[in-house]
Amino acid sequence: MKSLRRASAAAAAAVLLGALATVPATAATATAAPATGSAAPCKLQLESVTSRGDAPNTTVTAAAPPTAKTVAGPHLFSPGAARISSTWRWTPSNDAYVVLGAWLYQVSWGYDEMTGELYVYPNPVGGGWDKFTMFEQATYGSPAVRIARYGLRNDGVLFRWTSWKNVHQYAGFASVKTMTLISETRTYDTFLATTRGGALYTIHIPADTRLRPTVKKVRTSTWQGFETLVAERCGAQSTLLMAIDKDTGAAYLYAVGHANGAATVIKGLGKVPGTYRDPVISRWVQDDAPNRNGE
Repeated sequence: MKSLRRASAAAAAAVLLGALATVPATAATATAAPATGSAAPCKLQLESVTSRGDAPNTTVTAAAPPTAKTVAGPHLFSPGAARISSTWRWTPSNDAYVVLGAWLYQVSWGYDEMTGELYVYPNPVGGGWDKFTMFEQATYGSPAVRIARYGLRNDGVLFRWTSWKNVHQYAGFASVKTMTLISETRTYDTFLATTRGGALYTIHIPADTRLRPTVKKVRTSTWQGFETLVAERCGAQSTLLMAIDKDTGAAYLYAVGHANGAATVIKGLGKVPGTYRDPVISRWVQDDAPNRNGE
């Protein structure tokens, strides 16, 4: 893409980064308990970026009713700079792709083992990202045997990079409001997406780049109020889904059975405690966590 041009890491960091801190269910039941026989409820973790540029972490548990516990995080970015984030992975630093202003960065942060001081390393990927509304990386295997990166541009074109020099484009997604990965497998990735009209779809993207995405309608209405979706594996083939209405700050938890178009079972688990209005809210996961397999 011509709009993705390299820039100086030092110059970009000086403009955009803030001052560093010194210190399972089945489709038949769609429950939120893992399929291993354990009674422990499924959980997901959120890594947010606030309007101040801080990064708190929240653990959401699919109890009855759902619970949430937030731990304050460090100051990472200049206020208002962060717009989009992929999943954060602990590798053992915290790593994600983050759009700051119009630039995409591969960001790592953590605490120095010797001094305990916070470090933030932004590696610039390129510019032109002010036109994008979503970025995510699908990683299959541990260690990874397949990686694909996805970006949704505001004109409805979905991009997929298997390397930064190997890009494919798929038009026709202008109605998508928000989307989240629910499957990362050897042969395909699947997103769950809402539309501005309120429908809920799966977008199945084969790993074979010669094949085009397949779209299936899951629900026809009522999902238009959510600006952010966050999904985590729950059991062998199901998904714990958090849907966030940033206008009100309310979030709701759902157990989603194995995705199968309109036959997909979705069970509401209740409202999540807390207020969720941060500009960026994404998933946090251990690097060796099992892949999502919701379709």
